Amino acid sequence: MTLMDKHINELNQLDFSKMYNDDFMETWKKSDDELKAVFTVAEALRDLRKNNISTKIFDSGLGISLFRDNSTRTRFSFASACNLLGLEVQDLDEGKSQVAHGETVRETANMVSFMADVIGIRDDMYIGKGNTYMREVSKAVREGYEEGTLEQIPTLVDLQCDIDHPTQAMADALHLINEFGGIENLKGKKVAMTWAYSPSYGKPLSVPQGIIGLLTRFGMDVVLAHPEGYEVMPEVEEVAKKNAELSGGKFTKTNSMEEAFKDADIVYPKSWAPFVAMEKRTELYGNGDFDGIKELEKELLAQNAEHKDWQCTEELMKTTKNGEALYLHCLPADITGVSCETGEVDASVFDRYRKPLYKEASYKPYVIAAMIFLSKVKNPQEVLAKLEEAKKDRQVK
Repeated sequence: MTLMDKHINELNQLDFSKMYNDDFMETWKKSDDELKAVFTVAEALRDLRKNNISTKIFDSGLGISLFRDNSTRTRFSFASACNLLGLEVQDLDEGKSQVAHGETVRETANMVSFMADVIGIRDDMYIGKGNTYMREVSKAVREGYEEGTLEQIPTLVDLQCDIDHPTQAMADALHLINEFGGIENLKGKKVAMTWAYSPSYGKPLSVPQGIIGLLTRFGMDVVLAHPEGYEVMPEVEEVAKKNAELSGGKFTKTNSMEEAFKDADIVYPKSWAPFVAMEKRTELYGNGDFDGIKELEKELLAQNAEHKDWQCTEELMKTTKNGEALYLHCLPADITGVSCETGEVDASVFDRYRKPLYKEASYKPYVIAAMIFLSKVKNPQEVLAKLEEAKKDRQVK
């Protein structure tokens, strides 16, 4: 059996034909087979690279990145994914573009896409804005292709919006699949997706929403825990409930971090801002009410400070299953005594899980590359086999 045979056989059992020439946005808009196809192609690309085999399917082309929020892991993961497949990356710096001079979304999208094969966007700051903007860009480039302006349809990859963080959630899931020895072994595992204290405010809702919206697909026992007033979007909770019903899993909510951690197999303590506060923040920015924004910041920091006991401590970790739950975080974490005086996680807990945390993050470039691959390649099985057969060295040694 060759290196790719296992992955090709797995792909042969799946129906992912609708992913060709399609975007990748919310995970709950994708079928189970399509999600499994992403995991399988990500592993195939990882195996090829580990064996020094080139995975370039493009001889030329651009990956356009637009980050409206700061980023380290996702920015470099997108660049790595594009490079892995043979694309150059160009950042769209709106401050240096004509957007400030009134250039429309349609015009910008078409002007940057003449030779672009993929557009990755992170726009997570304002409720009701990011996902909507991404869909406007997608519509604009598809119209550009239909009108003959563009020679190809650039694939849009959601690198984090106000609703979901699909590349993070998928990377987290692939990490779990590898840690527990297969996607089938995730069924029944308890996941504590909990709010945790942070000395800063305004962290996006998209990580907890992405986690409850995805892990409920695998028959897991997903618990969403937060203090009263830190609710996520109700429509995403509904997605999680429906997913759990279909998969035979569970989705429950609690206002107790201790209850969520008890006997958990996986814990994901992460701060986020209340949904209602994020809505208010968006409205204030839209009205240009900067005094109102400053007042809201004070209110939210004071609200956070009332819940400093929501920390991932050594004591809490002992209450998890056998005291050995897998600790997850999208990073960077607010580490008590390291990055802040009091934060999301004890330094000793974070240090103990540093290696698996970095491994968790390492799956993101392959997940993004797989999303692009499945959108651009009509027959992934055939192309993966050809890449292995060609055995072109990625690096000459």
